[in-house]
Amino acid sequence: MGNLRETFFVNQLGHEHTVEYIERGDFRINRQYSFEVGGKNKTTEQIQGVKNSFIAADDIEYGTDKKIPLWLFGFLY
Repeated sequence: MGNLRETFFVNQLGHEHTVEYIERGDFRINRQYSFEVGGKNKTTEQIQGVKNSFIAADDIEYGTDKKIPLWLFGFLY
């Protein structure tokens, strides 16, 4: 399931933005924003202390704090 989520995320952002794999988190977009992709229970533990970092979370309807619903990235394509 994790691979499917990450593939969707990269697919939606990769056509218009620079996507890089990074050590802390999953992806960096345009050398500026770091994202960790996961399910609704994903915590900020892996991106703790990383500037401009967010979670793209599946199985949530609306975002809170640094958690953005994964489905919203579908509107970028």
